[in-house]
Amino acid sequence: MANEVKPIKRSPQLTPLSKEHHDSLLFVWKIRQGLKNGTDIKLIAQFVQWFWETHLQEHFTEEEQILAPQLPPDNAMVLQMKEEHQNIEALIHINEGIADEALLAQLANAVNDHIRFEERELFPFAEKAIPADKLNFVFEHLSKEKKQCNSWENEFWLRQ
Repeated sequence: MANEVKPIKRSPQLTPLSKEHHDSLLFVWKIRQGLKNGTDIKLIAQFVQWFWETHLQEHFTEEEQILAPQLPPDNAMVLQMKEEHQNIEALIHINEGIADEALLAQLANAVNDHIRFEERELFPFAEKAIPADKLNFVFEHLSKEKKQCNSWENEFWLRQ
């Protein structure tokens, strides 16, 4: 198995963000499964809004306000991260008013690609570029207790 993909080894300081990325990849999978299963688009759109308000919005804020200030502000990857955050947020806000299958698929792809970029490029760069004491600062602020939220009740992504 020469082409076997090995899991990315993440520094303990950025692990909280990577765990949230896992949740976001599940979010992407759920959207895609819902579309594949013919779930009512409005239900998927409501799920998207719920996930934004309870998970993704705070995650973006943490990356921009805790992680990004530890990196050079004009770094191309930092700029790309912020631009992708803006694009994803715009898709979510459009989704609020216009639930559309193509838009939901575009959103799922954008979130998926964004996570892959951060995990494969931005985070490895950050782990090398940020001194240990500042990485520990990032971890301390990411580790603060998060508000608990209920999970989404309607598991539309499962085949009925």
